[in-house]
Amino acid sequence: MDIEVEIIEFKVPYENNKTIFVWGIQPTFTEAFIYESAWKAFSAFGPLYLLKVCPNAAVAEPGFYALIKYFSAAQASLAQRAMEGRSLFQTMPLRVRVSTKKLPSFLSDPASHRPLSLSRCQDLANHYLGFNGWSTRIITVKDLSSDGDQQELGAPGPAPGPAPGPEGSPLERSLRYGCLVELSFPKHQLSCRGVGIAEETFLVSGPEVALLKRGKLQRWARDKAVVQAFEKVLLLALGNGKVVVELRVDRDEVLPEEHLEGLIQVNNVPWSQLNPDEEEWDLTVNM
Repeated sequence: MDIEVEIIEFKVPYENNKTIFVWGIQPTFTEAFIYESAWKAFSAFGPLYLLKVCPNAAVAEPGFYALIKYFSAAQASLAQRAMEGRSLFQTMPLRVRVSTKKLPSFLSDPASHRPLSLSRCQDLANHYLGFNGWSTRIITVKDLSSDGDQQELGAPGPAPGPAPGPEGSPLERSLRYGCLVELSFPKHQLSCRGVGIAEETFLVSGPEVALLKRGKLQRWARDKAVVQAFEKVLLLALGNGKVVVELRVDRDEVLPEEHLEGLIQVNNVPWSQLNPDEEEWDLTVNM
């Protein structure tokens, strides 16, 4: 007996068969009430990427319609069949249809598929794998800022060092951090890595400013690294309710860490600059 399989990616869903439209919403409710009621009803079929409530066009009857986007085409189809003709929170039945609108060619290209935000990745992983089904570990965080990155605002070139400029002259400083993380799925005995780069240029008005910026950029680099790691993950949702994890693993990731130097580059930052042997944080983040 064949088992149906659906692939769930940690990317923004763009396919028509994952989008449903809801018409016939009466004008007697507020948009906030409609949003809350629709989210409660339709999220029962699976996690939602988007729910948007809009007023009908001026040429149509007064009322609202809703656009709902799922991560799963099977869940969108199930929601459409279950909700078609039901009244839910109003007296009149609703019309629910799966989108048939043709996408522009640049949107239908999977290469244009945008990654999810970190919070969306976490929610999707928790839904399919459970809170204990995955974890992240920071392998290293590296300061990639160039030497002499502090200069007088408007000056033609970098100052020779971090010493403050003339009295009353604001200083401009650039910080750049890279982070390497490991994303693990213990039950499936799989793991992959992601690299994140974060940088910012700011005015130095006191020593505490740079300290706060460092912490912010380190967290930002970590978050971007986790998102990049999730981009390599495929969830295979089986028809029997089970979920299998598969990875798009680069050739370099299969090699031992000591063989990785110089093989991977992200945003022109060589892997050797994020070498775990140079700097490692003993920190595991379970999400």
